[in-house]
Amino acid sequence: MTSGNNIEQEYVELNTKNEWQILYQKIRSQSQTDNMCSEAVKSENKLLNRYRDVNPYDHSRIVLKRGPTNYINANLIKVEKANRQYILTQGPLSNTYSHFWLMIWEQQCKGVVMLNKLVEKRQDKCYQYWPSKIGPEHKMQLTDVGLTVEYLEQKDYSYYLTRLLRLTDTESGNHRDILQFHYTTWPDFGVPGSPTAFLEFLRKVRDAGVLESNVGPAVVHCSAGIGRSGTFCLVDSVLILIDKYGINSVDVKEILLEMRKYRMGLIQTAEQLRFSYQAIIEGTKSGGNIDGKGENHINNVSTDASNVEDNSESEEDEVPPLPPPRLDSLPRPNGTSVDRPLPLIPNSASDHDWNYQNKDGDEENYIPSGPLPVVPGEDELSEEDELEEEDEDDARSESSLSDRSDTTNTKSSSPTELRQRNRLERKEKLEAQVRDMKRRQLVNEQWTQLKRSLYLPLVLGGTLLLGGGLIAYVYFKN
Repeated sequence: MTSGNNIEQEYVELNTKNEWQILYQKIRSQSQTDNMCSEAVKSENKLLNRYRDVNPYDHSRIVLKRGPTNYINANLIKVEKANRQYILTQGPLSNTYSHFWLMIWEQQCKGVVMLNKLVEKRQDKCYQYWPSKIGPEHKMQLTDVGLTVEYLEQKDYSYYLTRLLRLTDTESGNHRDILQFHYTTWPDFGVPGSPTAFLEFLRKVRDAGVLESNVGPAVVHCSAGIGRSGTFCLVDSVLILIDKYGINSVDVKEILLEMRKYRMGLIQTAEQLRFSYQAIIEGTKSGGNIDGKGENHINNVSTDASNVEDNSESEEDEVPPLPPPRLDSLPRPNGTSVDRPLPLIPNSASDHDWNYQNKDGDEENYIPSGPLPVVPGEDELSEEDELEEEDEDDARSESSLSDRSDTTNTKSSSPTELRQRNRLERKEKLEAQVRDMKRRQLVNEQWTQLKRSLYLPLVLGGTLLLGGGLIAYVYFKN
């Protein structure tokens, strides 16, 4: 292992000089760009790619052995010094999810790590490749590849889910149970809300044994299979190398460049690179507890979901920060948070998409109504390329805010300050509504008690009067 800088010192220096974007661009420029993607651009395979600029390298692509095609947009990533292998792939399309399951069967994979939601920013990011409901009656029949998928069970851990799925080969009758770990609160183009929560998720995946060398490589995917997926694999591999060689012997940049030889564009933003360092430092300081095999301590961990309700407002309620600049196309399980000398994680451009729901109020597994597109559009770009189309709208929004600020002679506020102000106003409004409801409830209770106090004497008096009248009637009649 080559000698590297102390990762924490490197982090502090980069943060002090604000050079994350510079480091990220150096990594991009030093990444190999001469690897061929000839299979991906063949006419019969173009429709099997989610994004036209994210293609698998020929030398490391997964080759399917049966079915209608041998092509899938997936690469085998090897980090030999860490004894790790991952299959990084795009979120399946409606015309490729059977190929996805065939790959899992043929590669003898035990687990799937899903780091995106099905719909993000009102766009389809992944086809739901597992059955919609639990039970054998909802089993998926993948006739083109000779497989079936059955949904056995699900567990909810607040900011991520685990699903148990049974994959069966219809010809031989053999089956294999697959664990899916679905991180539901990692925003598009952003980072998780806390390194501690992310590390707990990573520990859960490790404890399940799906990353070990004695089973097939774990399948890791987001939408394009490069940004969030690359971040997950980099943190996992570097923590293993630090445990093996020491923190002063691991170069994060070198490891990422090595991983980029197998699949293009791993880690898409400088913010994701910065978070990788934060998670690595936090994981190192936890004393190796990320590998604990004991009880699940997730209920004690400060999770991403703690701020979900506060971030559930629609995108139109506030102005998001500008996305990262786009330069060129892609060539302790005890659950306590530790006070680390690390700067706060910046607010992500997608923090408010965590709880996105469609207009009918469905949850994150919602599949848009109407027929799903079978293939991506000709102009569909990867997540990174989509940023270019958002730049003008974001710039106009900031310009509009500046104009309104000049007109009213008020001090201009940053998007973060505006977000905090909007939240405070909503909180105060909600508190006022709660106080009013309590006041109305108290008035109603008092009025009810008053009616009862008036009603009881009337009932007693009426009863006595009626009884006396009956007695007098009987007496005089006789």
